[in-house]
Amino acid sequence: MSYLEHFNLKTAPFSLTPDPDFVYWSKQHARAKAYMESTIWLADGFVVITGDIGSGKTTLLQTFLADLGHDVVFAFVSQTQLTPTQFLQAILTEFGFKPYDKQKVELLDMLNMFLIEQYSAGKKVILVVDEAQNLTARVLEEIRLLSGIETSKEKVLRIILAGQPELKDTLDSDKLRQLAQRVRLRFHLGALDKRDMRAYIEHRITVAGCTAKKLFLDDSFPVIYRYSGGIPRLINTICDSALLVGLADGKDQISGEDIEATAAELDWKEHKDTTGTHKAMPHLVAKRPEKNFLTRIEVRSDGQQVAEYFFEAGRVIVGRSPTNEIHIDSTFISRHHAQLISDESGCILEDLNSTNGVLLGNVSIKKHKLQDGDVISIGEHELIYHDLRGADGVRSDTSAVSQA
Repeated sequence: MSYLEHFNLKTAPFSLTPDPDFVYWSKQHARAKAYMESTIWLADGFVVITGDIGSGKTTLLQTFLADLGHDVVFAFVSQTQLTPTQFLQAILTEFGFKPYDKQKVELLDMLNMFLIEQYSAGKKVILVVDEAQNLTARVLEEIRLLSGIETSKEKVLRIILAGQPELKDTLDSDKLRQLAQRVRLRFHLGALDKRDMRAYIEHRITVAGCTAKKLFLDDSFPVIYRYSGGIPRLINTICDSALLVGLADGKDQISGEDIEATAAELDWKEHKDTTGTHKAMPHLVAKRPEKNFLTRIEVRSDGQQVAEYFFEAGRVIVGRSPTNEIHIDSTFISRHHAQLISDESGCILEDLNSTNGVLLGNVSIKKHKLQDGDVISIGEHELIYHDLRGADGVRSDTSAVSQA
């Protein structure tokens, strides 16, 4: 008898093979997906997603690709130990070409013509590269050049790079400074915290058809966390092994003692980082030094402040989607309505092709550099911009005072 029959499961809940059906949308995974989706509605979309081994990057990418509409054409490249010519061949192969006997100049011409044809047909083209930490500097420079292909109106290739944390270090090196400047958004997938880890496990066993009230007992979760550190792949491994141990011992439920026994079977030590902290929201970070904050945004409705946010340098999205940094739950607000880009030179507001637009005073704007005290109207809400560069007494608690 398999453990599926023993525990009345329809399928294995903790398979290590990426399966979009089992995706659990923690806040940080939902945020990463929203950033990837931004490549569709930003003509010059270029997103970098990093995360430790087993953090769920590949599953996230596959889920994103599975949800793309018919107006989007994509190439997915996961074999990244390639020369620049081989990399171009891999992209063109994904687009249906047979480019193996072509020289680099011919490959570039083929790709350029394909992108222009797709643009003329009203289609968007996305290049998705997994395991991008293995790309050489020469291939990354090729990607920079590809990101610049454009018509007279806009760029025609959106790019998503996903890889392990060393990808960030590579992009931040001096020799790739030009490529790093092209990146619109970055996000790092950290480990799940204790609450999300439990929800992740319960979600997967529910999707697998579990009807038992509690397949994993309450005392099992702290032990799973101690050994997995909240890393999804490690969670899957220890939970799957625990079900096998439970089957062998004739158990109907998995306890903390069973997890301890499983860890011993696997010869696992406790994970080096079991604090449960992770960077789910890279711009909304609590208790940062005062000097890091560049922007304060007040959100008002009917003249009353309903939320307040503090931001460091970077990009934040305003909109109806709960995954946005500034979430406003209103039917007058688009899912991704506008974005704010803060750096040492100030803050730029940009409309993201929203349905109802963005107003500064009574003037509709598409892109505008904000001045301290500017009042931006979106739907029935107002955003008041405060420039914190060099300001004294900046508050260190970045949480919203209430929900908009």
